[in-house]
Amino acid sequence: MSPEEQKVWHSRGYLPHWEAGDIPQSITFRLADSLPKTVLQHWRIELDQLADGARDRERRKRIEMALDSGHGSGALATPAVGEIIENALLHFDAQRYRLHAWVIMPNHVHVLVTPLGETLSDIVQAWKSFSARRVNAVLDRRGVFWAPEYFDRAVRDGEHYASVVEYIAMNPVKARLCALAEDWRFSSGWKGRASSSR
Repeated sequence: MSPEEQKVWHSRGYLPHWEAGDIPQSITFRLADSLPKTVLQHWRIELDQLADGARDRERRKRIEMALDSGHGSGALATPAVGEIIENALLHFDAQRYRLHAWVIMPNHVHVLVTPLGETLSDIVQAWKSFSARRVNAVLDRRGVFWAPEYFDRAVRDGEHYASVVEYIAMNPVKARLCALAEDWRFSSGWKGRASSSR
């Protein structure tokens, strides 16, 4: 790995992350109870047989399918919790990052964001730490709320950007949580968002 690559790639565990400045990034982070550890360990053994790129793609695909099937407590579907996460995402929009699209699913969150002078890991950590404290208080619970890792992918071009926006918008429809993307309350595409911000 070249010195230039070392400046932007890092890992705090199993997943590599790319800190690349003001490039739009697609991020997924999830609840700690959203995927059983035994399933993740089984997948790791299976996927170790694949080449690096294929392994990452297949692992991401499997996790996204499993998340959409609704494992875990689904705490993010609670309206008070959804509002906490929404407020965390919106709080520093246009200051520390540009928030392009987002959706809060029952057990995970998808975000399309461009950092503005902040590292991606710092942005995600701020969302998670801010929200975890408040959610634990609201739900009268203790312990780890978010899984420690997150997925991120740099957006390559305009076509990729459009496909990420579409994926985020349609995730609740694909998971059969609503008929139309605009009906999902906790997303950037919610039909009530324009009127509620006036």
